[in-house]
Amino acid sequence: MEAATVLAEGTIKIGKGIGVLAGGLAVIGGGIGIGLVGKGAVESIARQPQEAGTIQQNMLIAAGLIEGATLFAVVAGILVLFL
Repeated sequence: MEAATVLAEGTIKIGKGIGVLAGGLAVIGGGIGIGLVGKGAVESIARQPQEAGTIQQNMLIAAGLIEGATLFAVVAGILVLFL
């Protein structure tokens, strides 16, 4: 095998590993984000129980947006494996 071919294959494998690692980091970031949103919502409801419904709706919208962005990042990281 030529040195250039070996180098190219090694570079592709490293790139795929970085893509998978990025997908994993996205999951960690999404988990932290949703945890912070939940923490803020619980603290807000504890301070103003009469606003619980509004706070809960806003929390669910924010958590959904975080989850969507996380899913997009994970799919992008996994797609690197197949390209």
